[in-house]
Amino acid sequence: MKLLEDRIRKEGIVLPHNVLKVDSFLNHQVDPQLMFEVGKEFAKRFADKQITKILTVESSGIAPAVMTGLAMQVPVIFARKHKSLTLTDNLYTADVYSYTKQTTNKISIAKRFIEPNDSVLIIDDFLANGQAVQGLLTIADDANIKVQGIGIVIEKTFQKGRTLITKRNIQLEALAQISSLENGEVQFLN
Repeated sequence: MKLLEDRIRKEGIVLPHNVLKVDSFLNHQVDPQLMFEVGKEFAKRFADKQITKILTVESSGIAPAVMTGLAMQVPVIFARKHKSLTLTDNLYTADVYSYTKQTTNKISIAKRFIEPNDSVLIIDDFLANGQAVQGLLTIADDANIKVQGIGIVIEKTFQKGRTLITKRNIQLEALAQISSLENGEVQFLN
């Protein structure tokens, strides 16, 4: 997706340890117009699937997931990372390790929002080591629902996330695929 790649080139900041900072348009300040284009692109790429709901993890996955839900006209469920007084029981949970934050969070989704016949699309902001997606796949497995596809805004192809997903034979679409962040420069696949 050229529009997204152009924004990464213009505003992305490469930090040590293969971290790409895109907080000016994706995961701190959000550019709604860009996210709407992202949502429409995911809707187009998964148009042949019978999606009933979209799953993501708070917080950076919410903007692209909501815009995809808008384009596909389906509800969006986000897994919560933190305990809440309103989210206490009847939960699907999974542990997720965050490479950028160097912490493990227990993500949770209330069982009442997932039906046995749901067919879901997972959307997330980044795919690197695949831990957030793995957590959502664990929840989907526990809920016995079908994952029709996984949409990623930015994939770091030089890390192992894709390999973990392709083993499951699930359609994976990444809108920007980064092959390297060496020497502080973003290199895209293709």
